[in-house]
Amino acid sequence: MGKFIGVALAALLLLPLAACDRDGEQEQGAKAAIDVNFLAEDAAWRAQRKEELLEPDGWTSLVGLHWLELKAHYLGSGADSGIRLAVGPPKMGLLEQRDGRIFFTPERGVALTLDGEPLKGRVELKTDRDEAPSLIGFDEGKGVLGVIKRGERYGLRIKHADASTRLRFAGLEYWPADPGWKIAGKFVPHPPGKTMPIVDIIGTTSDAPNPGAVEFVRDGKTYRIEAMGEPGSDELFLVFADRTSGHGSYAAGRFMDTPGPDAQGRVVLDFNRAYNPPCAFTPFATCPLPPPENRLDLAIDAGEKAYAHTAAAP
Repeated sequence: MGKFIGVALAALLLLPLAACDRDGEQEQGAKAAIDVNFLAEDAAWRAQRKEELLEPDGWTSLVGLHWLELKAHYLGSGADSGIRLAVGPPKMGLLEQRDGRIFFTPERGVALTLDGEPLKGRVELKTDRDEAPSLIGFDEGKGVLGVIKRGERYGLRIKHADASTRLRFAGLEYWPADPGWKIAGKFVPHPPGKTMPIVDIIGTTSDAPNPGAVEFVRDGKTYRIEAMGEPGSDELFLVFADRTSGHGSYAAGRFMDTPGPDAQGRVVLDFNRAYNPPCAFTPFATCPLPPPENRLDLAIDAGEKAYAHTAAAP
């Protein structure tokens, strides 16, 4: 009997330990599930990021940027073109500037499209600052030409599906995905209509809508990033630099998109999804630079690393 009681007491004493073990296993299992979900979502985001970069008209397809200096320019890849394109027909057409408007007259017999439809005669081209920018297609759709406006300057942006930067893409590198860099922040709104001056990589300054700033805490210190976003948009656009800029990440800073604040003013900053601007992949982009307010004294070793360029194609 005494031996039976001793065994029973021992079993009772072990019950809390067994329960603790089960609780610990359940907690570890829940944490593992969270980690698996986080890693899966991060991997899906990275795959989509690469897919968008490598689309036939994605940022890696840029092959030219030509500023319009005269009232009229002949376009084409031929040596006698006023603006000589790296790709496309030898003679494409005539581009004209008149009273802040851009017009294009195609060369006779050249197969071109305007916004996907055959282009037959003179047309006005809308810029990337308009609601519906005009796109001229050539080389059976592989090439795309559009007009951009930066300050008071107009330029031609050329893309081609056979660009060496696209066909010889070197791939993206990231810091290991880390849930610790997914941080809850607080949105600090600005008065309606506030803007902030943003300088781009070609030296042009423009006023960007600045609805507010996002504050977050890291290692006990509070940091602040001024946000951009169009009125009524449910997303914020962040352009920032940190202590990894030029030391692992792209020297001119990185971008990040995040959903706008919830009803309590909370914003989730997932720095694992910080990404390089287009200028990291091509010299033909005009990327915004981080404003002084967004240069953080913090090493954000998360997200996309600096791009390792391949050698130029012969």
